[in-house]
Amino acid sequence: MNSSRLRFWRVFLAELKESFRMAMSAIAAHKLRSSLTLLGVLVGVFSIIVVMTTMRAMQARIEADVGQLGGQTFVVQKWPGVYFGGREGLEKFWRRKDITLAQGLDLRNRATLARYIGLELWFSSGEVVSPYAKAPPGTSVAGETPGSFAAQNWILQDGRILQDSDVEGAHDVCVLGNSLAKDLFPYGSAVDERIKFNGINYTVVGVLEAKGSMAGGNEDNFAIIPITTGLNRFGGRRQSVKLLVTAPDVAGYDDTVEQVRGILRVIRKVPPGKEDDFEIVSNDSTLNQINNFTFAVRLGVTAISSIALLAAGIGIMNIMLVSVTERTREIGIRRAIGAKKRNIMTQFIMEAVVLCEVGGAIGVVVGIVLGNVAAHMMKLSPVIPVDWVFIGLGICSLVGIIFGTYPAYKAANLDPIESLRYE
Repeated sequence: MNSSRLRFWRVFLAELKESFRMAMSAIAAHKLRSSLTLLGVLVGVFSIIVVMTTMRAMQARIEADVGQLGGQTFVVQKWPGVYFGGREGLEKFWRRKDITLAQGLDLRNRATLARYIGLELWFSSGEVVSPYAKAPPGTSVAGETPGSFAAQNWILQDGRILQDSDVEGAHDVCVLGNSLAKDLFPYGSAVDERIKFNGINYTVVGVLEAKGSMAGGNEDNFAIIPITTGLNRFGGRRQSVKLLVTAPDVAGYDDTVEQVRGILRVIRKVPPGKEDDFEIVSNDSTLNQINNFTFAVRLGVTAISSIALLAAGIGIMNIMLVSVTERTREIGIRRAIGAKKRNIMTQFIMEAVVLCEVGGAIGVVVGIVLGNVAAHMMKLSPVIPVDWVFIGLGICSLVGIIFGTYPAYKAANLDPIESLRYE
């Protein structure tokens, strides 16, 4: 039994190999016709891969940005973390009152379940200089409180972090990102040195560990100052404070969220039954929103690409029927010397599948290249959507089998005697 089964598989693989060789020979013999046929498959697979590659790069960047928060940290802010709605929704968020510094400090004093609560405001970029060097343009300054460091996973390398006394006294002190410290003080420690941001002096009290670069940007090129100092320097514009809340552990996360929500509703005088006039954003909620949006886009792109693949499949069926007619005498000769119906079917189905796979492979390569070109233009890291590569090639095989079966069946059922007489 085992030997007969082994013999069957040997014969099957040999037939498959021979069918593949004959399929490639037939395709090579009609280069122009084959190229035009596989063009439809190429376009269909290309449209899927180029969109999926670009979206995967965007999704990876967003996930990396969201992942900078600690696992038990959530954000309370005026605006949603991710918004895909229309203008009406934006107007609703715009009409909300800003979360003020006083409200944030009040919440910090009353939220007993939270382990840390940080208050954050990002201010405009500017020029930073030291007595020894000038930083690259585009350096941002963040106004923070001590609780922000744990929430943001900022790890101290040298010196100290901000203290409550710095915030209460609006001191002119700062903590530098790692690369900013190296740019400004290339020959020694930055701690206790003086820098100027937009012409205003600050004393460096600490330097953070490096986080690295993502998407062509430098994640360590920023300075942190007390939020009160920032409001004194840059507070002339309308701004809403962001609250970074860290739960004590995973088990207490939901309770902490509910307590913070309840306290902030009281502080902001939200009437019972009314919806929150603020957003609570977590890693999971943001990623779910992104996944829901990208799922809808993927579904739409797949539907559009399916039309191209359907048209390509019909074209392949047409070309294979023409090929059966052209090779009727060849089929008769093969049947006359002992080829079985399954050999003929395998040959023509293999030819259709190879046509689709060649077009699909070219579409995959071009789609990945152009998708990453688009990602590079948006300053995103390159990616290769491996799952969609296999899905695309799998769809190509399916199209080849479905649309190649009827021509193969017709070829296999030709009468050998009539086929030999065909001119």
